[in-house]
Amino acid sequence: MRLTQGTFSFLPDLTDAEIAAQVAYALSRGWACSVEHTDDPHPRNTYWTMWGPPMFDLPDAAGVMLEVNACRKAFPRHYVKVNAFDNSKGVESIQLSFIVQRPAEEPGFGLARSEDAGRTLRYRVHSYATDRPEGQRY
Repeated sequence: MRLTQGTFSFLPDLTDAEIAAQVAYALSRGWACSVEHTDDPHPRNTYWTMWGPPMFDLPDAAGVMLEVNACRKAFPRHYVKVNAFDNSKGVESIQLSFIVQRPAEEPGFGLARSEDAGRTLRYRVHSYATDRPEGQRY
């Protein structure tokens, strides 16, 4: 199972040169970049753990790549992504978000169905990664 969240998620994994090119594009637009990671990639888990504060006023993609590589080193079995925020309208709205690291094994998700009153069917997406405690998921 391959997690498909964010821009480029249906493409093969980006190389570091391609990641740097996307970061350079974001910075050229005046967007602030940030790095996040998680071991629970459930589609509704939109709040991944931030790796440091967003990098406002950063002129060079090399600075973001340093943080990406530091996060990869600290969390080699987590998902890591880069976000680019546009704050020109007074709010932080994500303009670009893409995964830059995946664990070697992606366990995937299951769909659980339950029956409720009045023959109502309810569905729940279950991340197999959460079957293990946090810190032991990959």
